[in-house]
Amino acid sequence: MAMNNAKLLYQIIERLSARHANEDLSIFLVRLGANFSTLLGLYERFYGQRKDIEEQLFELVQGLAEMYLARSPELRQLDRQREQNKNWHMSPNWVATMLYVDRFSGDLKGFKDKIDYLEEIGINYVHLMPLLKMPPKDNDGGYAVSDYRTVEPRFGSMDDIRDIARTFRSKNMLLELDLVLNHTANDHEWAKKALAGDKECQDMYYMYDDRRIPDLFEQTLLEIFPANAPGNFTWIEPIKKWVFTTFYNYQWDLNYTNPRVFTEMIKILLNLGNQGVDIVRLDAVAFMWKRLGTQCQNLEEAHLLLQMFKVCTKIAAPGVIFKAEAIVQPNDIVKYLGGGIADECEIAYNASFMVYLWDAMATQTKLIMENGLKNIPRLPGGTTWINYIRCHDDIGLGYADQDIFNAGFNPFDHRQFIISYYVGEFEDSPAKGQRFMYNPKTKDARITGSSAALLGLEAGVEENNQQLIDTAIRKLLLMHGMIMSFGGIPLVYYGDEIASLNDYSYLEDEAKSDDSRWLNRPVIDWDKVARRNQSGTVEQRVFDGLKKMIAIRKTLPEFYSENDYRLVENHNPHVFTFVRQEGWHKALVVGNLSGSLQTLPQNILDHAGFGHFVYDAYEDRPVDIGAGEMVLEPYQFLWLKQR
Repeated sequence: MAMNNAKLLYQIIERLSARHANEDLSIFLVRLGANFSTLLGLYERFYGQRKDIEEQLFELVQGLAEMYLARSPELRQLDRQREQNKNWHMSPNWVATMLYVDRFSGDLKGFKDKIDYLEEIGINYVHLMPLLKMPPKDNDGGYAVSDYRTVEPRFGSMDDIRDIARTFRSKNMLLELDLVLNHTANDHEWAKKALAGDKECQDMYYMYDDRRIPDLFEQTLLEIFPANAPGNFTWIEPIKKWVFTTFYNYQWDLNYTNPRVFTEMIKILLNLGNQGVDIVRLDAVAFMWKRLGTQCQNLEEAHLLLQMFKVCTKIAAPGVIFKAEAIVQPNDIVKYLGGGIADECEIAYNASFMVYLWDAMATQTKLIMENGLKNIPRLPGGTTWINYIRCHDDIGLGYADQDIFNAGFNPFDHRQFIISYYVGEFEDSPAKGQRFMYNPKTKDARITGSSAALLGLEAGVEENNQQLIDTAIRKLLLMHGMIMSFGGIPLVYYGDEIASLNDYSYLEDEAKSDDSRWLNRPVIDWDKVARRNQSGTVEQRVFDGLKKMIAIRKTLPEFYSENDYRLVENHNPHVFTFVRQEGWHKALVVGNLSGSLQTLPQNILDHAGFGHFVYDAYEDRPVDIGAGEMVLEPYQFLWLKQR
């Protein structure tokens, strides 16, 4: 039903003012007025057929007002500053990491003692992996949430989160936490009440009395974890119902056709913001809406829901921004950044560039990377990538078949080569990764393992092979040199700064032993970390290399996120080149992706708009063009600047 915007807004303001007569809502009401038309339009798209829509909408706005009033004066001031500088997150000063608190420092109090270590290398944006209360055993690494308002006791408490957030603000650092929007754990309060027969809580999930509708859904749904969790529905014996479980059977999918679900989840999101969280990582956003006859991924309604989350946040806590966890095709990822149509998320993972880099390390060529990058849509203004080489998850080979064809390879054969290479089965491969979610029917698999293990360092250490060790270090620094200069916010995954190897301890834990992703979720050895101060050690070479890289990056205006990259074509298939520019500040980034000497002709400088006298900003030394060509050492990268 269509409603009169002005009249409805007036009625809502009247009711809010009466309910909060002794509290100052003036700024909140200004923001509400500025965004009300957008909010109402989205809300009507989802709930316009409900007879109680006006009351449901008021409950939503009332929840936003409560969360605004609960926001501290310091955070409200931060909101105003960020409203005035909307692109504050685009600066080249931000360098991120992500880590598991228990595996990094034991708990949150221990983490606070390690903040200086992160500052030492130059990291100022920290994603603390799932911390909210979770089931003791089946919890998907924390992505099955039992209580969104409570920290898992073994990590600490919300007081610890607030303390860390205050410390971060004093140091101009950013804090990111996860919010799982698609599902709860099956021991969440709503799920427990649903199991007890509470109809209102059963309506918070997708529940069916028989298989008729689930079977219709299954005709088009994919299986996310076919080996461990086949199918998309789970039978709940105590209440004799099938519940939608896209991921694991202990993760119950939330039903956003119910307006109460949205109202409760936005209040949960804002509560995290009120603890001092700057960036909320929205997990599994591609799956939030279900529609028969589709794969229930990347639907238009999922984007509209994100837009509604965003407009509500702009009203109550505009200093909080979103990062989308949507590991999908490049054309789909950009849509989660708004696509220039509406506000959704400000940040997304550049999974494509990550995979292209791993492809280049295996093939020692840029062919697929360069073809693929030509087809990635450019980002909407005010949004940016997280560029990374490793994270807590597996490496999925989701690049487009056409990009592989265009590079001269057969897509199936090429993916089989990449898998074989990184699990160490291909002849002469030094990699020590493992397959994840292998499908024997299609031979499809993803890859797990630490960066250092995939690049040959683990093999080099085991064999006491100095050449393998040296090559692995060069590869590790090259890959980071690419993500530091490509654009967006670079992320150094925890442990990579000291070249951590695979962590096999997960095999001794029954709850983790069937999930090889724990290979690349290391328990940090602080004795190993201390070796960063010993000259000539692997840890010192990698740590100091990254530390220097980060410090130099922060001095280069052309690495500001709003400045796009421009590929510079050259005829050497082993050398990747692109330009970043901001006004008269310009850098030509060059990477030798091979294990042999490579050359580039002098005219590459002409193509990039440079003169013939250049220096490498990373090493701070002139580059010898010699007899009309530039010589590149194996796995060398250059950040060329005009002298």
